[in-house]
Amino acid sequence: MSEPVLAYLLLGSNLGNRAALLAQARARLAATAGTIVAESGIYETAAWGREDQPAFLNQALAVRTVSSPEALLAVCQAAEQAAGRERLEHWGSRTLDVDILFLGHETIATPTLSVPHPRLAERRFALVPLAEIAGSLVHPQLGETVAALLARCPDPLLVRPWSGE
Repeated sequence: MSEPVLAYLLLGSNLGNRAALLAQARARLAATAGTIVAESGIYETAAWGREDQPAFLNQALAVRTVSSPEALLAVCQAAEQAAGRERLEHWGSRTLDVDILFLGHETIATPTLSVPHPRLAERRFALVPLAEIAGSLVHPQLGETVAALLARCPDPLLVRPWSGE
């Protein structure tokens, strides 16, 4: 990529000092991915997929980047590794998760990366913080805004503003 685009990322943590891990991820991404131009508040969210684990803290970021999709994925994974992420089980607890929700208006489908995030419309924990910073953003495949996707999201799990611990 040579022209800057907006990437929308979702940070999540449910192990360790969740807020500190999100702060470290923001700093690392600002230093390696591009310029953070918007960030949502932090939300405490019930675990999705495997509900028998601690609640997550989630936050959405808008990052102006010139990174290729592969390079941005590598930066996100490096932030996860720096936070001590271990991939032991699908949808398991984690110190840090960094998902690429959107990358400009691109649609990407490779063995290692799917953009827009394929299950975004089903996940309230991602849509609520994303709607805060990009509610009018149109999903390039579904043709609906993030706000509209949130309004019809079937996910019943709790998402609430985080008040600190």
